[in-house]
Amino acid sequence: MKRFLVIFCMSVIASSSVLAGENKAGGDKVKDHLQNHYKFYGFIRNYFAYDSRESVSGTSDLFYYLPKDRDLNELGEDMNAKSSFRFLSITSRLGVDVSGYRVGRTDFGAKVETDFYCMNSTTATLRLRQAYMTIGWKDLPMNGSSKAAVSLKLGQAWHPLAADLPDVISLASGCPFNPFSRTPQVTMDASLGKNFILTASVLYQMQYVSAGPSGSTADYMKYGVIPEFYAGVTYRTGGLLARAGVDILSIKPRWKGEITVDGLASPVTETKVSDRITTFSPFVYLQYVKGDFAVKAKTVYGSAGEHINLMSGYGVTAKYDGKSQDGHWEYAPLHSSSSWMTVSYGRKLQGVLMLGYMQNFGSSKQLLNVDGAVDPSDIYFNKNGFKNLISMYRIVPTIIYNIGKFSLGLEYEVTSARYGNGESYNVWGLSACGMHWVTNHRVQAMAKFTF
Repeated sequence: MKRFLVIFCMSVIASSSVLAGENKAGGDKVKDHLQNHYKFYGFIRNYFAYDSRESVSGTSDLFYYLPKDRDLNELGEDMNAKSSFRFLSITSRLGVDVSGYRVGRTDFGAKVETDFYCMNSTTATLRLRQAYMTIGWKDLPMNGSSKAAVSLKLGQAWHPLAADLPDVISLASGCPFNPFSRTPQVTMDASLGKNFILTASVLYQMQYVSAGPSGSTADYMKYGVIPEFYAGVTYRTGGLLARAGVDILSIKPRWKGEITVDGLASPVTETKVSDRITTFSPFVYLQYVKGDFAVKAKTVYGSAGEHINLMSGYGVTAKYDGKSQDGHWEYAPLHSSSSWMTVSYGRKLQGVLMLGYMQNFGSSKQLLNVDGAVDPSDIYFNKNGFKNLISMYRIVPTIIYNIGKFSLGLEYEVTSARYGNGESYNVWGLSACGMHWVTNHRVQAMAKFTF
């Protein structure tokens, strides 16, 4: 990554000197090449954020998920009811788009994008955000006068379920009401005429991964061999865009287990097992834009959607570890519905309102239990969430003032989560006793200069 940053900065310096008008031999050709094929971009962004209570958040608390449950001491005080404030500029970004290369009828392009990521409050690390190449073919014949176009994207990019984002200034971009993941993939978009686009993707896990018996790791997909699949269709006409699709995930939570065998030096021995869980997560997205007015909405029915940052997961339904059994476990996904809507108006002075709601439905199949109680360790949930989370909503009014390339934003974010008490779960993986709400009020200001 350091090597990339050095090369990137040298490229920016070289392009700047050329564009400044150096009259060296061949300078005009270099200048034209850079202008025609390379577009450097980025921004410097500062956040000021206040929270009324302790919450789950990342990137030095700038990437916000949800308020933490109550933590009552012996005096009845909620130890998580503590306010906090931070001021950071670690989310600044650099990128370059490459386009305009053609061999025969085939177009080639690329994108490399990096920003800063902070695991703690003291160190910011440069990281890979997006890095992919594109291959495309235009004006392919169809029936009648219509033309088709096909493009391939290979590399790390936005997950197809996460690509349509709400209009907020928050770093989390509506997560966890909106899926959030950038991941390695091969994606094909086929434009059929002016109105329809068919999309198919093969994806792999890297930064955003599934949960399981060994924690959160990409090993469940690695040893499951089968990649993640996505298929979707987009319809667009005028200011209307409608998109629907489904994400299919098949992972192997364990590839080795234990069985009991008589006659061995140790009756319990390790063995290979056939564990697997396959899930389907459909979604619908709608968008209408007319002039300075825009309305967007998305709903996702998540099944074990923790790998795309949805508040979900899966649980164990059976264990075959006994004598004369093969040692495998069976699983069922936890289902959840995550939805959001934004309405925005304006250009120089822009007003935005976001509404989000999440509901945990539990499992459609009874989980492994003893007398109706499920062991919490047999439920694998989003690492940034809580297994006793039942539902959640968010209301976010935002004002943005744009002055050329400089933007100022002010956002008031109210996030309320409903929890069940303790770690007692019924056969559906729900903690339904002692339900209560906790609420965080976040006031966030942003200053951003785009170049």
